[in-house]
Amino acid sequence: MSKQILKCENLNKKFGKKQILKNVSFEIEEGDILGFIGPNGAGKTTTIKLILGLQSITQGKVTINGYDVEKDFTKAIKKVGAIVENPDLYMYLSGYDNLKLISNLYKEIDEQRIEEVIKLVKLENRIKDKVSKYSLGMRQRLGIAQAILHKPNLLILDEPTNGLDPEGIKEMRDLLINLAKNENIAILISSHNLAELDNLCNKVCIIKNGQIIETSKIGDIKKTSKNEQFILEIENTKSIKDLYKEAIILDERTFKITIEKQNIPELIFNLAKNNIKIYEVKKEEKSLEEAFFEKTGGNKID
Repeated sequence: MSKQILKCENLNKKFGKKQILKNVSFEIEEGDILGFIGPNGAGKTTTIKLILGLQSITQGKVTINGYDVEKDFTKAIKKVGAIVENPDLYMYLSGYDNLKLISNLYKEIDEQRIEEVIKLVKLENRIKDKVSKYSLGMRQRLGIAQAILHKPNLLILDEPTNGLDPEGIKEMRDLLINLAKNENIAILISSHNLAELDNLCNKVCIIKNGQIIETSKIGDIKKTSKNEQFILEIENTKSIKDLYKEAIILDERTFKITIEKQNIPELIFNLAKNNIKIYEVKKEEKSLEEAFFEKTGGNKID
């Protein structure tokens, strides 16, 4: 059984009379990569700041590794690494000197740990160069290196792929998957890049208007009903509408249909009975982006 790292229970946050968060609850276990998604202004950054103790909690509770953030902040935050917005780096220093400065904040970090982290983020060949010469992707990886120097088991990232090119995004994805899988780090990642989260996360938490809409495994969150969409390649689609009015013709050889999986054999039998040759049947996977817009009703705040 996986160990629970972070638990948010009925978090509420008010600024004056305005309610920003309403009973926000979710949890993360070790090795999880949880995508925290929602429209602009939904409450993502506010939630992250409450978890990190950067803002006071109006009502509710945050527990990290069994410690209450408000009652025992030092112990709760001890094994947490975070990057909110952009990492703070000294551009005129080398990557190594940046790490060395951060290591001085902790008692237990030695040269060996610094070298381990440099290898984890794959900056061995450039670590002695000035940060001003780094690409944005390299700076983000150096920021991750700073955040994991003290061996945290919870990593919190707010928009870590902002501004990255496709190569930088892939490097970041590979790094985070490695940290979760091989270092058992629980990762909470807030991002607007839903296509990237689709390839990265194993769980998703959707927030809108300060309330959690759904939290579940990424595969489950993309299932909206027992009906699923299938794409069939056949000899010719001319007569398909006569058999299935609800079918969507994609081209002269393929069509899409929404149907329960258990009814696929009957569909195939019916096509064959009508002398329609079938070459391929495949399930169409719904993207995280499609599921997100279905569940939130669009990228809007009410």
